Amino acid sequence: MIIKPKIRGFICTTAHPAGCAAHVNRQINYIKESTSIQGAKKVLVIGASTGYGLASRIAASFGLGADTIGVSYERPASEGRTASAGWYNTVAFERAARAAGYIAESINGDAFSHEIKQETLKLVKEKLGKVDLIVYSVASPRRTHPDTGETFNSVLKPIGQSFSNKTVNTNTGVVSEITLEPATQEEIENTITVMGGEDWSLWLKALEEADLLAEGVTTLAYSYIGPEITEAIYRKGTIGQAKNDLEATAHTLTKQLERYHGKAYVSVNKALVTQSSSAIPVVPLYISLLFKVMKEKGLHEGCIEQAQRLFETLYSGSTVETDEEGRIRLDNWEMRDDVQQAVKAAWSEITTENVSELGDLEQYRLDFLQLFGFGFDEIDYELDVNPEVDTTL
Repeated sequence: MIIKPKIRGFICTTAHPAGCAAHVNRQINYIKESTSIQGAKKVLVIGASTGYGLASRIAASFGLGADTIGVSYERPASEGRTASAGWYNTVAFERAARAAGYIAESINGDAFSHEIKQETLKLVKEKLGKVDLIVYSVASPRRTHPDTGETFNSVLKPIGQSFSNKTVNTNTGVVSEITLEPATQEEIENTITVMGGEDWSLWLKALEEADLLAEGVTTLAYSYIGPEITEAIYRKGTIGQAKNDLEATAHTLTKQLERYHGKAYVSVNKALVTQSSSAIPVVPLYISLLFKVMKEKGLHEGCIEQAQRLFETLYSGSTVETDEEGRIRLDNWEMRDDVQQAVKAAWSEITTENVSELGDLEQYRLDFLQLFGFGFDEIDYELDVNPEVDTTL
């Protein structure tokens, strides 16, 4: 079949196997060309198939020289339907990592479940022994609790009062006003259950009980703070409550890991185009303005650049630089005063007519397409492709 992008709202329902492989290989090449770092060698990445999780796995193998196991929940190709981008990404990564001599194994299933945790523990014991780095990068809109079987859904809402601001339709470029009603207390609690730190804690508990944590083990999860423009819908909204819980979990886990002389961190990263961020009102418009400003200042980074900088922060010195809350701040370039002042100035003037001039909507669209394997110059998208062929290792 000839595979083209089919975009519905903020998701793309198709993915291109060769394009996804190109995306993975570009990231691998970036890490290979970067300064090598001495660090973790046995790495578990939970949420390993896209975005920061995938970049972390690539940087671990090709930057640190680590063997890895990745956990993700992706869809294989079937009945003329393409696999999900994460499925193709995982296949491409495993091929490249194994060819380079690294152990690269993956488990496909619900990371929230006890069954997948146990399956992963068995594979870790068999292939890696004890792990010295656990990256938790799960991004899901819903979670079925492993003990009760109840399914919880997260929401993207402000808290306390309604919120109105500008947003953009990234497909049409139309800038409009959006109003979001505040979340109920139940919606806040459900969002924390889905996106907070409970599952991260359950993973560490399971690994410890199975005696799979190495001396000096590090674990980390990802968070975001963002600027005043987005805080009502993000940091002061339902997602922000979940991130507060995630960050509190890091402190709890650090205490638990004292016996291993280990540490838990939350890395606060910059705003990027991901499947998750595309779903948040206001954020895509902010990102398009941010990209233009940061590119003009020579500060722009993608997931793989952030992953490389994260591992340099973790492993290049005797101490890890954090803020007063103990968080690693990879958003420090985004939050620079000169960057934020430039974004604010553009935000006040942005309209449908000037969005392409004041923002970088084209880069946003390209980054979005490349998440699914489209938009790479080296790929001939007119070629007939078997969506199932490239999924065989």
